[in-house]
Amino acid sequence: MARETDPVRVDSKKRVTIIVAAHKKYRMPEDPMYLPLYIGAATGRRQDPGYQRDDEGENISAKNPCYCELTGLYWAWKHLDSDYIGLAHYRRHFRGRGRGDVWNRILKSEELLPQLGKTKLFLPRKQYYVIETLYSHYAHTHYIEHLDKTRQILEEKYPEYVDAFDDVMKRRSGHMFNMMICEKSLLGEYCAWLFDILFTLEQRVSAGEYSFFQGRYCGRVGEIILNVWVEQQLRTGHIKRGEVKTLPYLYTEKVNWLRKTARFLKAKFWNRKYE
Repeated sequence: MARETDPVRVDSKKRVTIIVAAHKKYRMPEDPMYLPLYIGAATGRRQDPGYQRDDEGENISAKNPCYCELTGLYWAWKHLDSDYIGLAHYRRHFRGRGRGDVWNRILKSEELLPQLGKTKLFLPRKQYYVIETLYSHYAHTHYIEHLDKTRQILEEKYPEYVDAFDDVMKRRSGHMFNMMICEKSLLGEYCAWLFDILFTLEQRVSAGEYSFFQGRYCGRVGEIILNVWVEQQLRTGHIKRGEVKTLPYLYTEKVNWLRKTARFLKAKFWNRKYE
């Protein structure tokens, strides 16, 4: 049985919990709105860090090698009763207004809470690829059949999303990392759509010869089609543009941007897929 959580309450009406997806023991934000979540707990691949596990109650924890942090999002969807639910990573967080030490710069509940109610969905600032579209970047770094088959699934199950999918694939930027903070009812709508697509995709992809790294395709497709779902909600007016806000994000560890840029260029010009 899942352990009880203690979401931060905005007032008498609003509560928020942000899960922090982690696969090992790591320093966590001290703010009580954060819930460290051990993702992929069912796989037994790593030592239990003592956090809330994602294999308690209804879960897809065993799918973590393919779904990455989305096994944590699934658990949060099924088990948390907060009015707002979010997802961050143990090394990547939404950034607040704090200064100095990186851990002091992570978004705090006192900064977020006044915005709840007015804003329904918080997303990380877009990542820009400049010389690549989302579609071409995926083709150069992973296996493009994942996106092509996702489009086919949309045609079959959610044809009203196809135009939004095609437009998003042509863009050179997107909200990535599967990070968000979302009103719970809206999150439920998104997760029902997302996991229906990914469960179908998983059945149609033969991943037997993939490396472990390339086998994480459901998590990667998920972060791209989040942009498709958001685009469609905005187009239909289900979410108003003023109800969506982007937040900066930060890394708690140093990032080797030179190495990342070199990998990006090798993938673009020499078709060297990421590993």
